[in-house]
Order: sequence, then structure tokens, then C-alpha cells
Amino acid sequence: MTGETDLQTLLRGMRPELNPGRYVFTMAEGGVPSGVTPVVTVAEPEGLTLVVPQAEADGAGMAYDYVAAWITLRVHSALAAVGLTAAVSRALADAGLSCNVVAGFHHDHLFVPHEHAERAVDVLQRLARDSS
Repeated sequence: MTGETDLQTLLRGMRPELNPGRYVFTMAEGGVPSGVTPVVTVAEPEGLTLVVPQAEADGAGMAYDYVAAWITLRVHSALAAVGLTAAVSRALADAGLSCNVVAGFHHDHLFVPHEHAERAVDVLQRLARDSS
């Protein structure tokens, strides 16, 4: 199943969905600890970055300093699509919100400051409406 590549179609149809919970970015020393189920992993030369539910990180004694909300863009974007990440990041940046983007096979996932989750969703919904 091929994803969408047209930027206007992607923006109009992104349907941002706030996933429940609080998520943190942390490092795994020596592998993923027992009881921790990452929603994202990134292998870097410095170590394995994990995005995990905050409660799991706390339970495993993992250090972190950024607590995020997880927003999924429900549009099926093609990995080769051009401009979606830039448009979304720009809209959030213009609103003074940081955003960490992860692309999955079907959807893009945004991690924004947890305390500003609803505001971020509002910004994204406005971007979708303005793209119609």
C-alpha cells in the first residue's frame, strides 16, 4: 500500500491524534531493561535512544529530562513525500513549540512538550483547515 505524496493532500488529511500518556527520551545502557517497551528506538554511535512511557522509565530507574506528548498524524504519508515534516515543524515552531518527529512506515509521529499537547494539536488542526 503506497502512501500519499501530495503535500496539500497530506496537510488537509493529517488528522492529528493525541495518544494517551507521557513519554520520555532516554538512553539504554546495555540493552532495553526488563519491563520497558519502547515506542521508538534509535541506534546512535553514543548508544541506544529509547522513547518510552514515563512510568516505565521511572520503574526502571532510567534518567531523562524531556517529558513529551505523542501525536500521530493519521494520514498515510509516503516515506518519499516532500514537505510534510517541514510544514508541521514550521507551524509548531511559529507557535513556540518544540517538536521531535519520527517517521513510521504508515504515519508520522510527533513528540511535543507534554504540557503543551492540546495547544500543539490545535496548531496542527488549524494547519489542516488552512490547507483546504
